Amino acid sequence: MAKVLRHDHLKSDPVEVDGSIVENELLLNLPEKECQAIFPKLVFLSLRTHDVLNEAGAPIRYVYFMNSGLASVLNVMEDGKSVEVGLTGKEGFVGLPLLAGFKTSASRVIVQIAGSAYRISAGVFTDTVRKCHTLEKRLYRFSQVLAAQSAQIAACNRLHEVDERLARWLLMSRDRIGSDLVPLTQEFLAHMLGTRRSSVTVAASILQKADLIKYTRGQVNIVDSKGLEAAACECYGSMVQQSLRWHDESR
Repeated sequence: MAKVLRHDHLKSDPVEVDGSIVENELLLNLPEKECQAIFPKLVFLSLRTHDVLNEAGAPIRYVYFMNSGLASVLNVMEDGKSVEVGLTGKEGFVGLPLLAGFKTSASRVIVQIAGSAYRISAGVFTDTVRKCHTLEKRLYRFSQVLAAQSAQIAACNRLHEVDERLARWLLMSRDRIGSDLVPLTQEFLAHMLGTRRSSVTVAASILQKADLIKYTRGQVNIVDSKGLEAAACECYGSMVQQSLRWHDESR
């Protein structure tokens, strides 16, 4: 069981749980009563690339408050093919179906960029979140942000060119991990974008020739953020504005 080391309501003062600093935005600045309810039940763990957090059609055993790194929400087809419909980093949470009373996950959620999270068992979470009204409200708001993001990505995958989608994806990832260095492989990125690896190669070449990124095996370095934003489709800007609007309304 995690030990709460310190908490107060000032963002400048860190919160530590299980010996690590809390970065997850849903957990920051909760009322003291809710901190005492949820923090002792959180267990800090490291996440490796390709770890499966929730599996489509399988019972949800644990939920995760992402603390660093990046997780992808995937829709999985009967033939095993999948496409990314959502991304979450330290702003988010994995296990949202439990809020609506579902016990299984409709999507596969995998770790795309290694990081860390706070884990809690599904049963304990369900019992505890009912006592944490601020946290519960934040989780419901996050579920709406993620739903809007999924709808936007679905439209993006259908309507926009691969190089525009790649630029959008890199910017979304950068925003969530807080770094211009995005670790990935072309094979994995093709899987995320639902396209052929050869198409990703061409798209990455277009962005690299425009001096927007530098791509080496297993890593992309964003060298011109403003230029990459201009090269991305309108979906990136729309999703940023959606998130800002939800954040402002939640205050």
